[in-house]
Amino acid sequence: MYLLGYDIGSSSVKASLVDAETGKTVASDFYPKTEAEIIALRPGWAEQRPQQWWDCLKEVTASVLAASKANGKDVAAIGISYQMHGLVMVDKDHQPLRPAIIWCDSRGVPYGEKAFNELGEEKCLPTLLNSPGNFTATKLKWVKENEPETFEKIYKIMLPGDYIAMRLTDRICTTVSGLSEMMLWDFKNNAPAAFLLDYLGFPADILPEIVGTFAIQGRVTAQAAAELGLAEGTPVSYRAGDQPNNALSLNVFNPGEVASTAGTSGVVYGVLGEVNYDPQSRVNTFAHVNHEADATRLGVLLCINGTGILNSWSKRNLAPDAISYPGMNDLAAQSPIGAKGVSIIPFGNGAERVLRNKEINASIHGVNFLTHDRSHLLRAVQEGIVFSFMYGMEIMEQMGMELKKIHAGHANMFLSPIFRNTLAGVSGAVIELYDTDGSVGAAKGAGMGAGIYKDNNEAFASLEKIEVIEPREADRAAYADAYALWKERLERNL
Repeated sequence: MYLLGYDIGSSSVKASLVDAETGKTVASDFYPKTEAEIIALRPGWAEQRPQQWWDCLKEVTASVLAASKANGKDVAAIGISYQMHGLVMVDKDHQPLRPAIIWCDSRGVPYGEKAFNELGEEKCLPTLLNSPGNFTATKLKWVKENEPETFEKIYKIMLPGDYIAMRLTDRICTTVSGLSEMMLWDFKNNAPAAFLLDYLGFPADILPEIVGTFAIQGRVTAQAAAELGLAEGTPVSYRAGDQPNNALSLNVFNPGEVASTAGTSGVVYGVLGEVNYDPQSRVNTFAHVNHEADATRLGVLLCINGTGILNSWSKRNLAPDAISYPGMNDLAAQSPIGAKGVSIIPFGNGAERVLRNKEINASIHGVNFLTHDRSHLLRAVQEGIVFSFMYGMEIMEQMGMELKKIHAGHANMFLSPIFRNTLAGVSGAVIELYDTDGSVGAAKGAGMGAGIYKDNNEAFASLEKIEVIEPREADRAAYADAYALWKERLERNL
């Protein structure tokens, strides 16, 4: 018996087939092998065709079934993780009305700012836990204002994962967590945000049916089964956005538990056990996968745009030719903690939410031509990324979150000993590294939703812990001094 997990990203669609009894991954693959097309008709726009996701999903399903030699009829449940905040619009025949407006499209920004200013933070923050911002709801407002003929044809709006579930089951539905990331969930009244729907001019019936995150959300139709080589009637029993799902993949469910990723951009995602928000909306708050009206579980999300992209820029521009990332780490390790006073501000990848959407660009501070060399700059790159995490984590702490342990996948920046030790040293948190990914997590989430696993502890009993990094008390003062200097230089630029 197998569990099948999909991760619908903007670069590719990944699938993992997991043995339900052992919890081990028997096959995993992604498609396409080059980055999927993103349509950008104007600066700041980003769109993808939903059919592209489905075509990739068919390819990758065939690949994992062939690689594992598994019979598709032995798949007991399906789970879906997906790129957050996208907008898919379909007509009554379930056909997309236009390409999806995806997460990195910024055309909703002015509509979110206008809504926040006119409705007021006293209305928005206690109910939505965020400003309306550049989320699904404000992307839809752009459509209403600029493509009214399309808006008039809308039957339902969906997130990318909802669309894939619809293609699998022919049922249009979403979750409370999904509505919260659309910015259309009212946490005060535990219902869709009627006040924002009214303000934006959306009919309430444009929203999909609400189902549980862990539940039988639909069953694979005969047509989808034939296309994918699966059994008709296979349940789709889990669905979540990529960041809540990454936390699930790392078995992060309870208040005080934290998950982190550090790819091109970086994320710290912590679980809060009470309804709260940042008054300046510098971090985002959504319903976590296990949130219930009577058991608050909120995911507080800090996103730093300039993470791995700064490290890769440094590799191209600061490192010797043909040096590897481990070689860069070795060079950086020749510098002491604090890089002898060099600080790098990493915010060179667009506007940063944690800086209240300011775009200040990256900067280098404290270089002395007689004292510093490449090793100091390379260390300052990694420390600057970590310090940007810490800057946001202090906001999370102000919201009542304890940051004692950080779970992360053994990938990207977390492969670097300097990065890991700096994060542990400046935050005081223990870092635990695991061998997992989003599609594996989605498969195990499906096992929970289908009742194959009784709870998350059983589902993730086989989760392999690769390494534990403890803060080194002897180094804490040096990290604290370096962070204080970095923070002073940042705030001088704000």
